Amino acid sequence: MKKALLYIAYTIAYGFWWAMSLLPLWLLYCFSDLLYLLMAYVVRYRHAVIWSNLTSSFPEKTEAELHEIEHKFYHWFCDYLVETMKLMTISKQQIMKRMTFTGMETFNQILSEGQSIGVYLGHIGNWEWITSMPYWAPNSLCCQLYHPLENEYFDRLFKFVRERQGAYCIPMQESLRKIIQFTHEGKPLVVGYISDQVPLWWNIHHWVDFLHHDTPVLTGAERIVKHTGQAFFYGHVTRVKRGHYNCEMRLISRNTKEMADFEITDLYYKELEKSIRNQPELYLWSHNRWKRTREEFNKNWEVKNGKVVRRKEE
Repeated sequence: MKKALLYIAYTIAYGFWWAMSLLPLWLLYCFSDLLYLLMAYVVRYRHAVIWSNLTSSFPEKTEAELHEIEHKFYHWFCDYLVETMKLMTISKQQIMKRMTFTGMETFNQILSEGQSIGVYLGHIGNWEWITSMPYWAPNSLCCQLYHPLENEYFDRLFKFVRERQGAYCIPMQESLRKIIQFTHEGKPLVVGYISDQVPLWWNIHHWVDFLHHDTPVLTGAERIVKHTGQAFFYGHVTRVKRGHYNCEMRLISRNTKEMADFEITDLYYKELEKSIRNQPELYLWSHNRWKRTREEFNKNWEVKNGKVVRRKEE
């Protein structure tokens, strides 16, 4: 019975998403404007989290400046939602016009030499539209790591939308095995890593100074990049105007195997902070990024033989 209800919900969601995606973007942006008024002034969606993140990340800004960023964030976030809906049926020509990539000469030259590439990205701009990268790197297999949803039907729906432009979704738990498998097949890979999520307690191996916060970070992407010898690029995303984004591919290093432990992760967060400071309203401030503290970690966890384990009660 439960499975049947989930399938019905999936069918309804699929039909609604598909129907909305057929609307022109100018009309979808009208819905976005209405949704913005509701979220910013009526519901005040996750206002406490957003405000806490902004005030602690930009202590140098005035209250008026922070309020302006907050409202610009709400407006951009509503645009992001309708833009993601459009992704289900958007044409190749339209997505290539609206999501452009620069720095691709060096990028594609490295791929032509047979070296795979790891692209570090953040939750900034429209990261869903970056799944159109296969159009800009045609002689490679473009992949993205993702966390499968518990609901198999909705997981299928989101996977379909994200793979529609030619990118391949790799479940996080299968990432290294799949990447090694594809590498052995001889075709250079482009792997996208969105690595600014909050790690689980037992996955915390490193901390960085990020936007005035002592921040626990994920390091699994770095291990994959170094193990497979991928070139390290950072994708600097900007919004050129409403409905138009650019991702500048910045080469950080080709010799990742020679880099020190956590150097890749440190450099990624420095680049990400620059991107955020450039257009702060485009970052996902509604995410409770700093809910885990080093004080709580040191109190309850310790590292033994390279693994994070819970401290035993004394």
